[in-house]
Amino acid sequence: MEPLERKNAELLALFEVSKVLTSSFELKKNLFQAMKLLSDYLDMRRGTITLLDPKTGELRIEVAYGLTEEQIAKGRYKIGEGIVGRVVEYGSPMVVPDIGKEPLFLNRTGARIEKDKISFLCVPIKFKEEILGVLSVDRIFDESISFEEDLRVLEIVASLIAQTLKLYRAFFEEKTKREELEKELMERYHFHNIIYTSAAMREIIKTAIKIAPTKATVLLRGESGTGKELLAKAIHFSSPRGDKAFVAINCAAIPETLLEAELFGFEKGAFTGAHTSKKGKIELADGGTLFLDEVGDLPITLQGKLLRVLQEQSFERLGSNRSIRVDIRIIAATHRPLEQMVKRGEFREDLYWRLNVVPLFIPPLRERKEDIPLLVDYFLRKYNQLYGKSLKFKPETVEYLMHYTFPGNVRELENLVERLVLLTEREWIEISDLPFTLNMLDKGLPPSTHSKEKLNSPYNLKKQLESLERERIFQVLKDCNFNQSKAAKLLGLTRRQLSYRIQKYSKGQF
Repeated sequence: MEPLERKNAELLALFEVSKVLTSSFELKKNLFQAMKLLSDYLDMRRGTITLLDPKTGELRIEVAYGLTEEQIAKGRYKIGEGIVGRVVEYGSPMVVPDIGKEPLFLNRTGARIEKDKISFLCVPIKFKEEILGVLSVDRIFDESISFEEDLRVLEIVASLIAQTLKLYRAFFEEKTKREELEKELMERYHFHNIIYTSAAMREIIKTAIKIAPTKATVLLRGESGTGKELLAKAIHFSSPRGDKAFVAINCAAIPETLLEAELFGFEKGAFTGAHTSKKGKIELADGGTLFLDEVGDLPITLQGKLLRVLQEQSFERLGSNRSIRVDIRIIAATHRPLEQMVKRGEFREDLYWRLNVVPLFIPPLRERKEDIPLLVDYFLRKYNQLYGKSLKFKPETVEYLMHYTFPGNVRELENLVERLVLLTEREWIEISDLPFTLNMLDKGLPPSTHSKEKLNSPYNLKKQLESLERERIFQVLKDCNFNQSKAAKLLGLTRRQLSYRIQKYSKGQF
């Protein structure tokens, strides 16, 4: 082959190899085609890619052109063993001009029956300083071609292969992580992970399990913090859509001017600042579930558009007339009285009936107090593990918590347990460790046994006055949202006097 012809063949081979290596994620197929191209264009025979297993330290032929499956299976080496092993050990190319005269050439595959005039070229597949394996080829000895030219081409090909291997491994590592995360999410948000023992919750879960496999729209009702989103996720991950997206949006947390764009997406130039097109939550949930939290706060101007999504499973982005079809299940949640809002004209009646296909009302924690000990135990184990502690609740502390109304419901209880685990320095969590808002005598909170005995005495005027003062202070603080300066002014006390009484009564000193 003439020098110019050889140069053209090299360039064409490198171009075709680079194309085939980036054509798909079918790694073995692409590497095999690359070895075939070296044979077709540059007469480099038995192109072989041997990869290093970083865990075992073993080199194994991954792909070869010109070898049988049996021969490939024999191609195993240790680092430092034979030519291939030495290239990995030293990280430098090696050339054997005549394999018949080289004792280090092992011919482990048994592919070279005739060894005369066969040269063996071997280069490391290296990404930066990391050696991933070896690229080797045979060629009939030809004095017109220098080994330096061949090595230069092979090193370029090895570099391309190294980049392909790193991209492929990174892709599949990410894919594996994503699959593991999806599996973890499906397990975490399964119905058996919802903590309850009350009859009310048992009926809710029973209904939720029935409707989970369907496409029925679900409306979750209940106060803030009762676990509406947790139940929505359990329904989603227990459905045939569990491996698809669960997309949540809080209709009350986003200004009306931005909510439409967040829900429906927009096209480039739809409004000032829309420099690129963007998918909305509805489009992102295609194939999965859209969770509309606080749907009662959805502006009346957007309710008609949402109704169309429910009816026709289609919508348009802002700034576009093109209709986009989606396959989504909608689970909505609200703490607001939708029926009253419909009467006042604040919520569309047709949308209400579309959402209210399967209504589920989650009762507040104060109406299912038998769930409190289980939840306390669950959150205690969770935050003990998170913060490396081994705290325990005293039984009377848990009993005390069961008399608290928990206006923030399960979310408030979880925050309370986390705070106690963080701040308690003893082994046991006692009533005195509870924050002031819980330790004050609420109408539903029992005083200590010792204080009850004294309060019941008809002669203990001092204790009765203290009890009255304590209750009055607590009520005023509650009315002032626990702003102590404002409460002190209303009570006719100085800030310091009020602070003293708070400390006194929060420790249960009667």
